[in-house]
Amino acid sequence: MHRTPRPRLRGPAAALAAVALLGGVLTTGATAQAAPRVEGQLTDLVNPFIGTQNEGNTYPGASVPFGMVQLSPDTGHNTGYDYAENHIRGFSAVHLSGVGCGLGGDLPTLPTTGDITQTDYAKYAAEFSHDDEKASPGYYKVGLKTGIDAELTASSRTGVQRYTFPATDKANVLLNAGQSLHRTLSSKVEILDNRTVRTAITGSGFCQDTKAYTVYTITRFDRPFTTSGTWNGDTVTEGSKVSSAAGERNGAWLRFDTGNDRTVEATTALSYVDAKGAALNLRAEGGRSFDRVERAAQRSWEDRLDDVKAQGGSDELRRTFYSSLYRSFLAPNIGSDVDGRYTGWDQKTHHVKGFTYYQNWSLWDTYRTQAQLLSLLAPGESRDMAISVLRIDAESGWLPKWGYGTVETNIMTGDPVTPFLTNAYQQGLLKGYEEEAYRALKKNADGVPPTDSAPVGREANVQYLKDGFAPYIKDRPHAKPGDSDFDHGASATLEYALSDAMLGEMARDLGHDADAKRYEDRAQNYRKIFDPSTGFFRARDASGAFTGPADPAQSEGFHEGTSWQYQWLVPQDLPGMVGLIGGKDAANQRLDSFFAYDKLLADPAKTAREVWVNGPYAYYNADKYNPQNEPDLIAPYTYLSTGQPWKTTDVVHAALTLFTDAPTGMTGNDDLGTMSAWMVLSSIGVFPVQPGTDTWGLSTPAFERVDLTLDRRYYPHGSFTVKAPGTSDADRYIQSASIDGAAQSRTYLTTEDIRSARSLAFTVGSAPSAWGTSPADAPPALG
Repeated sequence: MHRTPRPRLRGPAAALAAVALLGGVLTTGATAQAAPRVEGQLTDLVNPFIGTQNEGNTYPGASVPFGMVQLSPDTGHNTGYDYAENHIRGFSAVHLSGVGCGLGGDLPTLPTTGDITQTDYAKYAAEFSHDDEKASPGYYKVGLKTGIDAELTASSRTGVQRYTFPATDKANVLLNAGQSLHRTLSSKVEILDNRTVRTAITGSGFCQDTKAYTVYTITRFDRPFTTSGTWNGDTVTEGSKVSSAAGERNGAWLRFDTGNDRTVEATTALSYVDAKGAALNLRAEGGRSFDRVERAAQRSWEDRLDDVKAQGGSDELRRTFYSSLYRSFLAPNIGSDVDGRYTGWDQKTHHVKGFTYYQNWSLWDTYRTQAQLLSLLAPGESRDMAISVLRIDAESGWLPKWGYGTVETNIMTGDPVTPFLTNAYQQGLLKGYEEEAYRALKKNADGVPPTDSAPVGREANVQYLKDGFAPYIKDRPHAKPGDSDFDHGASATLEYALSDAMLGEMARDLGHDADAKRYEDRAQNYRKIFDPSTGFFRARDASGAFTGPADPAQSEGFHEGTSWQYQWLVPQDLPGMVGLIGGKDAANQRLDSFFAYDKLLADPAKTAREVWVNGPYAYYNADKYNPQNEPDLIAPYTYLSTGQPWKTTDVVHAALTLFTDAPTGMTGNDDLGTMSAWMVLSSIGVFPVQPGTDTWGLSTPAFERVDLTLDRRYYPHGSFTVKAPGTSDADRYIQSASIDGAAQSRTYLTTEDIRSARSLAFTVGSAPSAWGTSPADAPPALG
């Protein structure tokens, strides 16, 4: 459960507390920074601008944890905000943190002055400088070169804007319904009275066209406007109350006289159900001043961050850590309205019963890190998220792969929903839903969605079940929009096998022994794509022949990676994979080459930035570790299974140097908190090495102490502490470990260990030790 926020400090005491919290270091500069509002709070350490440059694709705007609304500026970048750009097109209501393709950006709203002469937001965009910009959790402010200040905040289902205009009788607010970050198929705007505007926006897309979805909005101003109108295409019509368009520019403009009162506040509520839902959300969460909403948003974030108390570490580490923790709570997002209604994937209206419905599922990414972090720190919400995924199956017939809003996009490959749901099961979050979840997962694992349904599911399952591998069929026509498992047959095989292993564990627990045996056998299918002639995994064509270049760094058939990067994606059976390579000595030699280990020891940060794969989309033609993308997230922990656990710490701590307190401080796309959750878990020293199970691998924490406040409904003690006194760059090697004082030689914990214990303690030193090097200390193979 979340604790009540600490009392706020004011005046000189607050200033002193802020200095103490930041280690006495005060920073200034000409770049946008986190905006401290309540000094001495953990929210002061969060910098929402991290990841807004070099394709981290984060957003700096305002939201609350898991909120439906993410009110943030759009500068022209396809995913919203790019720190390198200097014009804002509008403050739109929907964003996803770290996605790789344009998505959201609905209803960009911009304050202007003067006559309405342009209807394209690329042309009427307002210039700004980072000198006049700041942000912190739940709050964003920017001074536009037009002389207008804009401030943003949010509640769960509303976004609130406050504009401070110069004195003028032509202060405008533009509500653009026809342009967004994806393809807008149709839009309608209605000016209901002299304070209220309603819109309906239907859009499609995420890397390609998808089934359409509709978002409904209603915006209420805190005072009447003096005049108003609409635009349609290039035509601006004063006095018009309604405008509709099919893919063209379309919007409404409202004008205020700011001669005496220079501020205008507007609250926008969203609904994915209908206009009634937006109005109900506005009635429930609107009607409060900007300042009240902003204070509530800040409290909600402080409450979240306060559940993780980290001590020690540098100022920059603390800032990047809490910024990563912040981003880990941005998604999935609430999808149900305050009356409990939501739009299901059958495009029908449904009602929640005893849970909150969530949407936006970047499962290929989040099943590896963020799902586990949320199961630990937000188990109540995680339970509702898992139930929401089950509702998708119940209402549309199939489980999702990459879901946006009310539709499937089919982005990415493999079977990521299985480890996502088996993780929820193994963490004890599906009590009462076990058999429903199992039935849905079994159908997904053993079948293929029909051609008339949107999902592709396990697209290559017929061939996989027959031959034990998904074939790589180059240039095969796509049957449905999105990615195809046939384009990435080798990696799809590894992902299917991983999921089979996790489902086998669940089947065994539930007493479905025959199914368990079948899935456990299928979990060994990774062997079917191992080529003894190269010693690496390799794609096979439809006839079963190995195909593509024999050089594993030039390999084909792997999604966003090479054979080098995918060779470690066998968390269900690392001993078996190591055996294929030639044993532990051969595996360690290959791991050392993969991580450039000798160079890493000499200069960890330089190796991470110059030797490892760098660039957010540098997926191919490489034989080195790619810390910027999902296939390699577990790879550093492979050393736990090869008898050299100290090397896990060396690699992890080198990778942590890539996270910095700067706009460029993200390692590639954040993918709805995936990379941020990796940073948080690896800094704590507890990482999900077998995603979809309850196994947590161990490495040296980056902090001397981390106190976790846990939900007593799931963790009876209500807390768990990880201690590593004296940990540093020099003293980073585990000498021994203990749980509640009892010696711990294993290099992993289970969730039950965390539930039953109060603390995990490490002693550290300057040289590797024999801790965790016995074969019995390694995470066990499944099945």
